[in-house]
Amino acid sequence: MRTITAEQPLRGRTILLTGASAGIGLAAAKRLAALGAHLLLVCRNQARGQRALAEVQAAAAPDTPVPELLLCDLAQLAEVHKLCDEVLSRFPKLDVLINNAGVLPDKLIATDEGHELCWATNHLAPFVLTNRLLPLLEQAGAGARIITVASEAHWLGEIESTLEARIDPNRSSAFTAYCDSKLANILFTKALTERLELTPITAHCLHPGLVRSNLWVHSSWFMRAMMVLALPFARSNEKAAETIVCLVTETDPQKLNGAYLKSCRPARISSKAASRAEAFRLWRISSDETGVGE
Repeated sequence: MRTITAEQPLRGRTILLTGASAGIGLAAAKRLAALGAHLLLVCRNQARGQRALAEVQAAAAPDTPVPELLLCDLAQLAEVHKLCDEVLSRFPKLDVLINNAGVLPDKLIATDEGHELCWATNHLAPFVLTNRLLPLLEQAGAGARIITVASEAHWLGEIESTLEARIDPNRSSAFTAYCDSKLANILFTKALTERLELTPITAHCLHPGLVRSNLWVHSSWFMRAMMVLALPFARSNEKAAETIVCLVTETDPQKLNGAYLKSCRPARISSKAASRAEAFRLWRISSDETGVGE
């Protein structure tokens, strides 16, 4: 039996990470592999995924299980379900689920399934993944955790009750849709904490900071221009990934159960994000729209 060392504290742990082909996700994956974890990398694009896979494997600690690439377009819930089916059939346990993938498009976009793109990718996909993979997290036992990448943008978010409202240009924009999805990330974490109270699984969320990542590449010209002005103050992907790594390696995750972190420390959230009623309302809406989590 291999022993866990101070240099490889994650040896023997299996971690599924979405949005792993670039940016914060790739930076986090490389660091976690270097600490001995077995990485399951969820990417949308085969070519980019293969490049990320090679980088993560090159960064991995000696004798670490070879990282694996899982392809999925998280904007399509049918594909998310197929991903869950594959993971459930192939792996006996999952120690950590990291819901990292996120999009910020240049305009409101409805997916083929009728969902607003940010809502589907940034919130509904994590909702489905988490609920369906809970049995594998339960098999991991003590120390199993769910980590969701949120944002300070949640302060501007609202939870719309209908699909129609989310794709109505008179009510929403791509940026407000992004803010709404980030508020949902925090409320989802709060609701999970209550639902998992009698299990060893913990739930956490975080703000990675203003990052020099590819999130902004497909956003509006205004958002890209703002990002250019903010570049001198932006973090590298490696720096932004530190809070993810902190949460994965935390030896006492219960003390941070339900917490929202910035720079590895608990941080303030908006009154809406702290609302228990809003968390339950979000769960009901999400369950109705996905058919899971009932």
